[in-house]
Amino acid sequence: MAFLRSFLGGKHAMRRKSSLTPKGFMAVYVGENDETKKRYVVPVSYLNQPLFQELLGKSEEEFGFDHPMGGLTIPCHESLFFTVTSQII
Repeated sequence: MAFLRSFLGGKHAMRRKSSLTPKGFMAVYVGENDETKKRYVVPVSYLNQPLFQELLGKSEEEFGFDHPMGGLTIPCHESLFFTVTSQII
């Protein structure tokens, strides 16, 4: 997890194995297919960010409101997710 935090420049996107999500955060599943999807926890404030909203638009196009993982699924490569979240202030 320290690598991820340093990779993201200290941003708040975190990989968590626990099913518990801290208050003020939400879980998202990131990956292009079921085998590569990973769970990340991001601040709910990301919902107001235009860059993150673009990722949500991709999710809406692919899944609508029926997310197979049971949570918000973002169908993109992890590196794109890291790039987007690292640019959010």
